[in-house]
Formats: sequence, C-alpha cells, structure tokens
Amino acid sequence: MLHSFFSEMKKQDQQLEIPEFPETKVKAINWWLPSGIAASFLVGCFWFFQLSQAPEAPAEVIIISLEQGENNEQQIIIEEKAFIDTWESTTSSLLTDF
Repeated sequence: MLHSFFSEMKKQDQQLEIPEFPETKVKAINWWLPSGIAASFLVGCFWFFQLSQAPEAPAEVIIISLEQGENNEQQIIIEEKAFIDTWESTTSSLLTDF
C-alpha cells in the first residue's frame, strides 16, 4: 500500500511543469572605486607622515663650564666655539673622573 502510494506520487510529480527561472546577472564591481580610495589613502598617509629632516647644527656653540681654581675657588668659564670643535667621546669622562 505504501509502495503504491509513493509510486503514484512520483507519476504525478513527473507530469508537473517546472517554470523556467530567469538567470540573474551578477553585477561587476567597479574596481576603479576601491583602488581610487586605496590610492588616496596611501597618498594621504605619505603626506601626513612625512619623514622629518635632521635639524641643522648651529654654527656656533656656547660652552659654560665650572672649574676649580687656586685656593679652592670656583670659576665659571664661558667659551664660544664652532660646532665641529665641541665633539667629545661619550666615554671620555670615564677616563678622567675615575
């Protein structure tokens, strides 16, 4: 009985007309729009984060030092030198202080 019921349903299903469904067209993404946004973003980043140039060294430097003179008196010595003449090794104080 079950077998005849389902075979009957199959026959009825085979006689049904199936309507044709229209094919949907997939819209193409405009690639110029996202690429334009990305390019604008990159240009903006380069413009915003420009590499800062190293500051120029001053032409002259004033050196103020405190030295102990005769009879334990302290003297303030003010010197004006060119910037190139003032370089000292970072470890030079280790040699003279200890």
